[in-house]
Amino acid sequence: MSVRRVALLTAGGFAPCLSSAIGGLIERYTEIAPEVEIIAYTHGYYGLLRGDKIVIDAETRANAGLLHRFGGSPIGNSRVKLTNVKDCVKRGLVTEGQDPLQVAAERLKADGVDVLHTIGGDDTNTTAADLAAYLEENGYHLTVVGLPKTIDNDVVPIKQSLGAWTAAEQGAGFARNIIGEHRSGPRMLIVHEVMGRHCGWLTGATAVKYREWLDTQKWVPGIGLTKERWDVHAVFVPELAIDIDAEAERLRGVMDEIGNVNIFLSEGAGMHEIVAQLEAAGETVQRDAFGHVALDTINPGQWFAKQFAAKLGAEKVMVQKSGYYSRAAAANAEDLRLIKSMTDLAVECALRGEAGVIGHDEEDGDRLKAIAFPRIAGGKPFDVQQEWFRALLADIGQPFVPAGS
Repeated sequence: MSVRRVALLTAGGFAPCLSSAIGGLIERYTEIAPEVEIIAYTHGYYGLLRGDKIVIDAETRANAGLLHRFGGSPIGNSRVKLTNVKDCVKRGLVTEGQDPLQVAAERLKADGVDVLHTIGGDDTNTTAADLAAYLEENGYHLTVVGLPKTIDNDVVPIKQSLGAWTAAEQGAGFARNIIGEHRSGPRMLIVHEVMGRHCGWLTGATAVKYREWLDTQKWVPGIGLTKERWDVHAVFVPELAIDIDAEAERLRGVMDEIGNVNIFLSEGAGMHEIVAQLEAAGETVQRDAFGHVALDTINPGQWFAKQFAAKLGAEKVMVQKSGYYSRAAAANAEDLRLIKSMTDLAVECALRGEAGVIGHDEEDGDRLKAIAFPRIAGGKPFDVQQEWFRALLADIGQPFVPAGS
């Protein structure tokens, strides 16, 4: 396959890998196929529909390595679903009667794009697959090679998504300062809300990272500086059943003994119960272009804090969210290694015309490969049976009860 021009786009929410992945792709093309032209559509599919693009010039290629030092996305993100015609019309991206897939296809054809690199989660990459299929059906061959970005680490069948390790590390750092508030009042309840709509991996990994830091500290119990007060006392994720009354009784004992309780909560934990409660009360629950509940509008952390505060006899309650702090961080060393291996393979696949999403395939011995788009799906549940997570719960004295038990 002859590749003359490639296009990049980042879409969906941020993760600590976007800037580095862009840099990695540019570096690899410059190393092994410097003749290939590179453009980037700004703000993902939003920019593709509008025709907003950046041409990657020689100076940018020479300095692409600097992108590894930053978080966020220099080319911008958005949440646009090309098959959601109504939303695209409402946002002025297409006019009434236009098919967004056709508009995007015509733009790619006009721009002479041979390869499209999408960096995003399952929605981003399945949208790319829809676009590639549309183009093929209409006589224009385009190779789409995606990279899996999500701090939730919930893309099927990919073992590890880009940015998730960094997000856990950053969330643990955030938690240090938040949990430092536990003596700002008597009988303090702190809820650390972590991103994770359907999957509790990030919450569990963040709690483990935080407790690794705890284990490196020295304590001064004579003045009240104790590991017990700084520890995590509960971890709630969507994959575990949550018996609020039973947990309240257990945590009430913690509160009575040490004077504070610290909870790590996945934003998706208890979501169905919260939505059902709101809709039963006649309230409208907002959803995005992909039909996902707008979690910021239902405030899971506040809901859980309210359930527990009275039962624990808390005199002061604090709810803090680490998601936006974590997701725009620069990639850590673990993620940089993963990004390097994935971007190198993405370019090699693109040059030989092999489409798919790059990742370690859990259904093929964790082999790093281009995984066919029809196999990509979101909402992969966190395997709570993993030894490290069960050890975490046992260590903090929380019963292990999988959801549906």
